[in-house]
Amino acid sequence: MLKNLNYFLQAVIIYFFFIIGKLLGKYLSKKVFSFLFSKLGPLFKSKDIIYKNLKIFNKNLNNYEREKIITNMWKNYGFTFIEYIFLKSFRKKNTHINIFGEEVLKKIILKNKPVIFISGHFSNFELMSMEITKKNIPLAAIYRPLNNFFLNPFMEYLRKRYVCKHQIKKGIGGVKESIEYIKKGFSIALMIDQRVSEGELINFFNKPALTTTLPAQLALKFNLSIVPVFIEREKNGIYNIQFYDEIDSSTYSDKIDLSVKLNSILEMFIKKNPNEWIWTHNRWK
Repeated sequence: MLKNLNYFLQAVIIYFFFIIGKLLGKYLSKKVFSFLFSKLGPLFKSKDIIYKNLKIFNKNLNNYEREKIITNMWKNYGFTFIEYIFLKSFRKKNTHINIFGEEVLKKIILKNKPVIFISGHFSNFELMSMEITKKNIPLAAIYRPLNNFFLNPFMEYLRKRYVCKHQIKKGIGGVKESIEYIKKGFSIALMIDQRVSEGELINFFNKPALTTTLPAQLALKFNLSIVPVFIEREKNGIYNIQFYDEIDSSTYSDKIDLSVKLNSILEMFIKKNPNEWIWTHNRWK
């Protein structure tokens, strides 16, 4: 009962913030909420997890470097949080996006064969799937529902309406659903940077971490290529999305071998821009 009450109060506050953000407009609300998150975020209990994660990432970070990454991470949280209510404008426009590696998408369209898109929670990660669907590539995206059942239906609505119509809930049922989508010619998009209890212990920044092997399993089972995608912000409100060359899954011996490769790619992305990754997740629990 107490948990439900907490969920309700959280939802009321978040919906209130969404209303305020809508009234302020995209430009001003992003400034306001990035500031608020940068000031309030460090007060949460996840501080110890963040410090632990950053030490695993790079034990040589000095205090200034560490605090800069943390501040920028919270600012990015604020940006991404309030951008949910402006997804419609992102869907309608293209002026906010620079796409690199567009030839990779053209090749996928010409081959008319599904691929597995993989990435992590960088910048506004929702925009990656959005841009893929805007290129008319059939896509289904795997997501983890929010624990807050007062808030989750609204977030699912936004994702299905503006990001990717075909959403797959994470879990055993989601694996079966993913297979059905692949058989229908859909590509699959998923994040590989969070800890999964059913995963395999695979080195991530030289420390074993429970890692999803789902992209490797799907790619090997259906002889599909894997396409890494990365997104980051520019200071002027522009986003850069990079589509990397396809990874030929047939050149890897098994799901572990391929998953090791994918973790190394994720490490490369985080090193490229540690300011926009979610360090609050207990990745090495």
